[in-house]
This record gives sequence, structure tokens and C-alpha cells, in this order.
Amino acid sequence: MRQPVSLPACLLAALLAGCAGSAPDLKNPGPSWPPSPSVTAHRGASALRPEHTLAAYRKAIEDGADSVEPDLVATRDGVLVARHENEISGTTDVAQHPQFAARKTAKTVDGVRIEGWFTEDFTLAELKQLRARERIPLNRPANTSYDGQFAIPTLQEIVDLVASESRARGRVIGLVPELKHPTYFQSIGLPLERRLVEVLDASGYRGRDAAVLIQSFEVSNLKALRAMGSYRLVQLVSAPDEAPYDAVAAGSALTYADMITPAGLRAIAAYADVVAPLKNIVIPRDAANGLAAPTRFVADARAAGLAVHVWTVRPENPFLPAPLRAPPADSPSVRGDAGAEIRAYLDAGVDGIFSDDPAVGRAAVDGFIRRR
Repeated sequence: MRQPVSLPACLLAALLAGCAGSAPDLKNPGPSWPPSPSVTAHRGASALRPEHTLAAYRKAIEDGADSVEPDLVATRDGVLVARHENEISGTTDVAQHPQFAARKTAKTVDGVRIEGWFTEDFTLAELKQLRARERIPLNRPANTSYDGQFAIPTLQEIVDLVASESRARGRVIGLVPELKHPTYFQSIGLPLERRLVEVLDASGYRGRDAAVLIQSFEVSNLKALRAMGSYRLVQLVSAPDEAPYDAVAAGSALTYADMITPAGLRAIAAYADVVAPLKNIVIPRDAANGLAAPTRFVADARAAGLAVHVWTVRPENPFLPAPLRAPPADSPSVRGDAGAEIRAYLDAGVDGIFSDDPAVGRAAVDGFIRRR
């Protein structure tokens, strides 16, 4: 009778769970990450769950996002939490908490006077008493069914979720944090940059090998991060007639229009790895609010040595080019053909898409890869 073959212990272990030391480092995949093209879940799956909640990030991962994007602001006790803005009346139920009524105030943030409640006036323990609400209920009425269910997550909670989901799925899931209003937070004694790096370092992410891209609309904080030798960096670029607020605060004449020229892109490449423009900079809208011919932006960025990720593709009619809207075209919540818009940007050569509906982004990217 033939004896069964005895597998070497390491091979057997590899078949079951992987030999010691042979498992891939899902937090630090090296320079091959991120894939091109890639899908970044903009504030999580924010078309399907209230933005910047663990539920939104989890749904994004389930739907195939390569990375999730938390916007980061600080609490009074210096903890980084995920909110689109430090003013939270539109994204939480803070107005319903009488114990915090006296915290309502007015502040000037990046030159704009804003009235409301601000994260930097709350400790983390106090913020944890609040619950998230849908920010744009007219566009996303289904998301309002989740109002009141989810807490404000900390950066550490997001990192832990991503690590857990990455292990469970056996694939790299990246973090693409954006530092919000860095000049403002620096001015009130709550600088964001070192706090972010400390959380990432302590969580096992190793600099430029990590599945991390740190973003900012400002310039000086990215240059400071590069001088620290930290993680790969993304220069966000808004509308050409706007300017980075740190430049405004310093009295500089620098605008985003300057930054998207060939010379401006070469300057960005001296401190950043990726440039992430407002999508219309890559494909403008024509007179009928359709997609016009792509500009030279992608070619110019590539010539400077930069990858290009564009923001943001949203599925609801008001955010789509007119020919891609679904009837009734004037509906604020009906969802049109966001996949077609994403395919246009992929055909224009971008390396990544920020999408509010990562499942649509995943399908478009996978289809694009099969075609090429």
C-alpha cells in the first residue's frame, strides 16, 4: 500500500496560513503601491453611508476600494479624528445636545468666518457623545436612515479597521489621509503633521514603503513632512482661481493656476509624489456641461515625474456631466452614469480616481484594465 506523502512542515504551514516570515507585509508593500489605476474611497463609501464613519470605510473596503480617505482634524486634547471640516454642525447631531449649546461660536478659518461647533473645542470623550449625520441629505436621502447610528472615529480606529480588513481579505488596503486646515491648526497650537506621523509610525507603517499617501491643499506642511523623511505625499490642487491658504497667510501670490503649469508641476515634484487636481483641470466641461477634450495636464505631470489622481467622482445627477445624468435630469438624488465619467478620466491617463461610490469605481477600473 502506497504511503501518504509527508509534506515539509513549512510547506504545510504555507498552505494553511503561510510560513513564518513569508507572508506579505500588507502595511508596507513598497514602491509598487498604489496600483495604477487605483480607486480611493472619498471619505469612505460616502454615497452609501454617512461620510467619515467606520461604516463608510468598511463599506468602501467591501466594495473593492484600494484605499480609504479620512480627512483629519484635531480635538482639544490633540487627538486626530475624521471630519470633513472642524466645524461639525452639518455632519453630527451636536445641535441636539443641550450640554454643548454654549460651545457654539464663530471663528475665522482660512480667511472665512464660520459659525457653529468646532472639534478643537471638544475633548475626544465629549466628541464621542455625538453621532454622525448625512452631510448632503437632499442628494443622499437614503443615507439619512443611518443618522444617529455612528460615532466620530479617531485616526487610530480607522488605522485599526484598515489593518484588520486587510488581514482578513489578504490584500493591501491603503490610507490616504488629508490634513485639513493645517495653517489654522498650527496657529491654535494643535499642529496635525507630527500627530499623524506618530500614529502611523506606532501602527507599523514604515515611511515610503507604506501603503500611505498624505495629502494637503497647502504646500508648506508637505514640504515639512518631506524634510522629516516621512511618507509619500500628495499635493491637492483646487480651482485655478484659488490659492493654498498657507501662501495666502504668508502674503505670497502663489495660486493653483501657477501650480498646474509645467514649471509649477516640476516644483511640486521636488517635495511630492502625486498631484491630485480638481477633475475639471484634467477634463474641462464644455458649453453644454459635457466632457470636453482632455488638457495636457496628465502629460505635463508625468513629464515632471508625478502620478495623477483626480477628485471627486460622485454618482448623483448634479455632480455629473449633463449627458451622463439619468432621468429626471433635474433630480438632486437620482444617480446617473458615474462609471462613464470615470472611464473618461482613465482614458485620459490618470493613475487614480477619488470616488464617493467605490463599487462604481472598482467596476470602471477593472473594465479598463481588461480592455488594455
